Amino acid sequence: MQTLKVPREARASFRRLLRSLVTDGDLVQIRGHRFGLPGKMDLVVGRLQMHRDGYGFVVPEHADGAGDVFVSPAQLREAMHGDRVVARVEHRREEGRREGRVLRILERGSERIVGRFEVDGSGLGYVVPHDRRLPHDVHVPRGEHGQATPGDMVELAITRWPTATRGPIGRVTEVFGPLETPGVDVRVILAKHGIVDTHGDAALHEAARLGAQVRDADLLGRTDFREWPTITIDGEHARDFDDAITLERLPSGHFWLGVHIADVAHYVPEGSALDREAYERGTSVYFPERAVHMFPAGLATGLCSLNPMADRLVQSCLMEFDRHGTLVRHEFHDGVIRSDARMTYTVVNAILADRDAALIDRYRAFVPLLDCMHDLFLLLHRRRERRGSIDFDLPEPEIVLDAGGLVEAILPAERNVAHRLIEEFMLVANETVATYLEAQESPAVFRTHEAPDPVKVAEFDQFVSSLGFRLNAGSGGPAPRDFQRLVERIRGTPVERPVAFLLLRTMQQARYEAVNRGHFGLATASYTHFTSPIRRYPDLVVHRLLRLTRRAGLTAELKDRLDRELPESARHASERERRAMEAEREVVHWKKVRFMADKVGDEFDGYVTGVTAFGVFVQLTEHFVEGLVHVSTMGDDYYRYLEHLHALKGEHTGTIYRLGDRVRVQVVRVDLERRLIDLGLVEVLDAVRAARGGPSRPRVRARPPGRPGPPVARRRTRARPPRRRR
Repeated sequence: MQTLKVPREARASFRRLLRSLVTDGDLVQIRGHRFGLPGKMDLVVGRLQMHRDGYGFVVPEHADGAGDVFVSPAQLREAMHGDRVVARVEHRREEGRREGRVLRILERGSERIVGRFEVDGSGLGYVVPHDRRLPHDVHVPRGEHGQATPGDMVELAITRWPTATRGPIGRVTEVFGPLETPGVDVRVILAKHGIVDTHGDAALHEAARLGAQVRDADLLGRTDFREWPTITIDGEHARDFDDAITLERLPSGHFWLGVHIADVAHYVPEGSALDREAYERGTSVYFPERAVHMFPAGLATGLCSLNPMADRLVQSCLMEFDRHGTLVRHEFHDGVIRSDARMTYTVVNAILADRDAALIDRYRAFVPLLDCMHDLFLLLHRRRERRGSIDFDLPEPEIVLDAGGLVEAILPAERNVAHRLIEEFMLVANETVATYLEAQESPAVFRTHEAPDPVKVAEFDQFVSSLGFRLNAGSGGPAPRDFQRLVERIRGTPVERPVAFLLLRTMQQARYEAVNRGHFGLATASYTHFTSPIRRYPDLVVHRLLRLTRRAGLTAELKDRLDRELPESARHASERERRAMEAEREVVHWKKVRFMADKVGDEFDGYVTGVTAFGVFVQLTEHFVEGLVHVSTMGDDYYRYLEHLHALKGEHTGTIYRLGDRVRVQVVRVDLERRLIDLGLVEVLDAVRAARGGPSRPRVRARPPGRPGPPVARRRTRARPPRRRR
């Protein structure tokens, strides 16, 4: 402090600032009470992502272009999965991979763990973590068991963290019940990921005070769109409607499109209890049987939902497009609408694609509007295709639940023209808002998607070349158009889905940032999320910034504050989005595993979706369920892993199994606890039995999805939200 000439009266504040910077990872304390910048010392601050085999990767908080840092089990110290750590980079491999060790734990990922409670032979309790990336069983002392009985799924609080010589200790805080009890799966996943299922009293009180109807005072200064023909188009089971559409064809032949988005920002001021909770959640989370909303139901499905025949406040993006789909003019308004109809994707598709006479008659007042929307959709979609936007149109799983909440069937749910139409309008509205904010030099939260890693692109191109396709990228590296052309070439071929999935894995992950880096996948220079403030916090931030910018309310002081705060807000939102996606995927996978539990011995057709040194992953064509054919079960030959071809090759027979191959598999084992499905290749099982001279294997036909049985009430729900995260 003497060197820096810090005044004596300011030294206490200076020490607190230093501690804060060290806690945040912006500075690192080293020997001799010295401090350094991580980037100048080969240090990386990030989250530790563990693998079930004991090693981990530190994912940098700030992308530095060098990728994650591999950490071996011996170099983890006491760090656990999810911890925020400082790691030192100690080796750089020729292929570019960084290796290092954990120096310091800045923040624990969670102080609570979810798992299965058990009691050993001596009467000592312990919990086996549900997350296999947590390697330690947690000891539970006597008197800390709560009401748990052996086999119950529980949540426990860590009371002593592990060290190099002893394991962690905890106490049971909540008992969920046996694993097989309906509903326990969702409760376990919510607790595991730290997703709060209920809203706090303060937020509920604020929502209740807002009431259920738009007040006259709220209409002052707003553009009145209530006389404009307006509709919403959503899924059959949707309860919150955050976007509505108006459209007319102008005398010039141009289109005047209005995308009206629920004005959540009007009701949720910055710093309120509702705002603090929404920030913490980051996003709504959607499970097959239920949703965990970012806002209380009074807002999410009430006052901020654009319900039919009800006045609702909106922020509106009005856009004029010429006959070629080029944007020639735009306007932004604080508005009020009254939706004339709540339409569904199924109904709109039946009108536009099937020309269903009964539905056309029923909705005859809206058919001209829908036809006009379809015309504009085609123009916008073709324009986006021409610039090279990558459009994966793969079917998504639709889970059918029975009255007890168990999976009855898993069916393909392909996007129809109505899904694509609404998505196209939302994409162009998001792009228009982002372009405007950037032109005004306003602080903003952008949705960015950077170009893929050249090494991954080269590996991908090498693989698709082995299938007879080429990426045909230019000398300057691949452009979005190169990937889109490849997607068009593989469409309808047997390798379409596996190649598309591998292409997705080649791409970077989209994220929120306060700096605009463009969106590679959409082939656009500016993109943000504006269209879903009910269920995504970044959209709420964009609404506030858009209103401030339009009203010239961004002072120099406010800009300076936002420039400091928005990077952390964007990082937090990206982290919460990944958490929600992991939770959604995990619940769906768990339900798939339980669905397959009674199908051991059944045979199914499938295709190879992944190849590793330890086996091949196969997705069943009929059920959208993935399982593993472990290499140890492939006893007809010794198989070597050909990494560049994503293939396993038999050393003696020359038989090759590679990504995209069609195969016939048998369900060998379903492990509910580990949530794994073991498969066997039918031709390999037959060959092994024949070589051993054993009896021929009885053929078991796959049960059809609608096998006979007592009728049950059922409901269909998508495994993911209907709109994809771009």
